[in-house]
Amino acid sequence: MTASPETPPSPNSLTAPRSPARSVASPAASSPVLALLGRGLAAGSLGGLAAGLFSLLLAEPLMDRAIRAEEARSQAHEQHDAGAAVQHHEELFSRSTQHAGLVIALVVAGLAIGVLFAVAYALVHRRDPRSHPWPRALAFCAAAFCAISLFPALRYPAMPPGVGDSGTVGDRQAMWVAAVVISVLGMFLVWQVYVRLAARALPVRQLAAAGTAAAVLALLWALPDNPDPTPVSPTLLWDFRMLSLASHVLMWVVFAAVFGGIGLRALRPRAGAEAA
Repeated sequence: MTASPETPPSPNSLTAPRSPARSVASPAASSPVLALLGRGLAAGSLGGLAAGLFSLLLAEPLMDRAIRAEEARSQAHEQHDAGAAVQHHEELFSRSTQHAGLVIALVVAGLAIGVLFAVAYALVHRRDPRSHPWPRALAFCAAAFCAISLFPALRYPAMPPGVGDSGTVGDRQAMWVAAVVISVLGMFLVWQVYVRLAARALPVRQLAAAGTAAAVLALLWALPDNPDPTPVSPTLLWDFRMLSLASHVLMWVVFAAVFGGIGLRALRPRAGAEAA
């Protein structure tokens, strides 16, 4: 006989354990896009701030030296050609304003990178939601560093300010953007090769991915060379390029630590709920 809705529950039903209305999600079963965007913005802002302060303290003195050297060469060239006094043009922004603008620009760039990184992370997370956030964040940041920072810098190393012809700025920017696009698409191809060889042994997958990355790097040398000479001392040029690359390394290290750390922190309440 079926009990009516008004029938009181039996004593056994009061003591019997209830099945939960819905099961607790696994630690990595769901990761909302908004939460990932928040992680990306936090990681990007802190990474950009770290890179900006690093550049301000270490790279900016080299930039000042490069600017003074370029001004001295320009003045000597004009005096030699015209045989007259050189007219000094006042800068539109002072160096202190440029220093502050450098930090702000890197923070804004970090925020933009954080948004794009979070979207890409969410797309891959939907394919494999059980992956642990820390190693995935490290792998993603390593791939992003190669695609956005390392590979383009190997093809077109950073140039100190004031070096190069102003008429070729557009061409140089277009070549750098092309290098970034090729590198990003190349990293996506590396990931596809690694995923599609899932049935193979791990060394085979790793070697295939490394060979694909090497092919992408070789493809960058099909782009035209930098058209401008670098009339600065080799020591100054080397130091500037190494500090520029180091600032990118610092940004991605901070980014990976913050993004992966927030992901680990998000696991704690879920792990506690599963234990309960």
